[in-house]
Amino acid sequence: MPDVRLASPQGKWILLTTVLGSSMALLDSTVVNVALPRIGRDLDADLAALQWTVNAYMLTLAGLILLGGSLGDRYGRRKVFVVGVLWFAAASLLCGLAPNAGVLVAARALQGVGGALLTPGSLALIQASFHPDDRGRAVGLWSGFGGVGAAVGPFVGGWLVDGPGWRWVFLLNVPLALLCVPVALRHVPESRDGRAHGGFDVLGAGLGALALGLVTYALIEARTASVGVVLTAVAGLAAAVAFVYVEKRRPDPMMPLDIFASRQFTAVNLVTLCVYAAFGGFFFLTVIQLQVVVGYSALGAGTALLPTTALMLLLSARSGELGERIGPRIPLTVGPLLCAAGMLLMLRVGQGASYLADVLPALLVLGLGMVTLVAPLTATVLGSVDTARAGLASGINNAAARAAGLIAVAALPLVAGMGEEAYRSPGAFDDAFGRAMGVCAGVLVVGALVAFATVRRPAPDCRKPECRTHGAVAVPPLEGQRGRTGLSTQAGDAGASGG
Repeated sequence: MPDVRLASPQGKWILLTTVLGSSMALLDSTVVNVALPRIGRDLDADLAALQWTVNAYMLTLAGLILLGGSLGDRYGRRKVFVVGVLWFAAASLLCGLAPNAGVLVAARALQGVGGALLTPGSLALIQASFHPDDRGRAVGLWSGFGGVGAAVGPFVGGWLVDGPGWRWVFLLNVPLALLCVPVALRHVPESRDGRAHGGFDVLGAGLGALALGLVTYALIEARTASVGVVLTAVAGLAAAVAFVYVEKRRPDPMMPLDIFASRQFTAVNLVTLCVYAAFGGFFFLTVIQLQVVVGYSALGAGTALLPTTALMLLLSARSGELGERIGPRIPLTVGPLLCAAGMLLMLRVGQGASYLADVLPALLVLGLGMVTLVAPLTATVLGSVDTARAGLASGINNAAARAAGLIAVAALPLVAGMGEEAYRSPGAFDDAFGRAMGVCAGVLVVGALVAFATVRRPAPDCRKPECRTHGAVAVPPLEGQRGRTGLSTQAGDAGASGG
């Protein structure tokens, strides 16, 4: 049984290690979007390259995060965490030195591999190291620091982009890693899951990532309407079918399909797909809209979105308590509808828009919608399956949320009629942004209807989340749970919250 006490020097070092590790992924998740217009200008990149700058990271992270958790259980959580931190830092260095958009995209894909190794390990180290009496407080402190990081991230990112330059958004990870790794090796005890057995589902992970990659490529390049794009789309769908077939046949699959026998679990994942597709598209396009159309600096654009983070930090714990009292159906119906209203209010944000009269009201409504739905969503995921499979359920829901954001960033510019050079033209981008917000609002309404029709109150004895406060809004809410997948994740992941 883990026996490290939080008040001990070792306990404080463990907490510092996990905060530093998760902060690396957190900073990238909150500041890269802010840097996109400047990256495009400096590297002479078109919109597709900017989409890939976001999606290359999300693709490898979403495809490999389940496998990364299993590796930690088998070979040692500290070891895999340290490898992930070093890998992430090396890829970040390559991002910061990238001479062109192609190298930057490749380096971002490598970053995602590192993120898939370190993200599950961050909270897993807390759960495996601390005495049970201190674990809840340790998770709360860790996630609270994550919430502060989520709030500070846009300031830091905007300042770096406007000051030293966008490359420092990535280079900042290197000193964080140089501090994190020695502390981890010296002060964090190694741990493994003695129950881990069988082979790794490398084939399943590979097919899942391949399917996402091919479909993403086809959506981003669909403007050309070439035969190659059509063949790529067909190959992506074939890879998805092969993934389902492999997962159904393997004795120890990465994603056991029988978990979807729970109607509640299937329903809440459908809601997750809708919600995080809309969020992914919104945050990708809004920071560009604020800079290209409204005329904000990178710092101004990042700071403008702060109200959503502040509302999440202040109110999501109370929203979780309300969801426990009244059940998840109403919050998961009302929350997406509020978010849809907020995105429709963004139609007022164009050239000459006022922050107080136009931008802030939209963000406040959107933030209230996020507050309403995010915490109950996490609790419903955990409550929809047996307690023994809570870690697996959380991991699958995390992967679904990331995949939804990935597809949205690829598809939304296409659906909105956004040309390759649209972000260089305020008028063209503004028109397409309005259409995109309408699409996002429609997807959220679909999510609300699915929730109203299918979501019911979980059993009273189901597992409850340890993390109750969510602070990052661009990434999925995750719950730590040591399970058969080893996916011990974060409330707000690469961005988190308070316990």
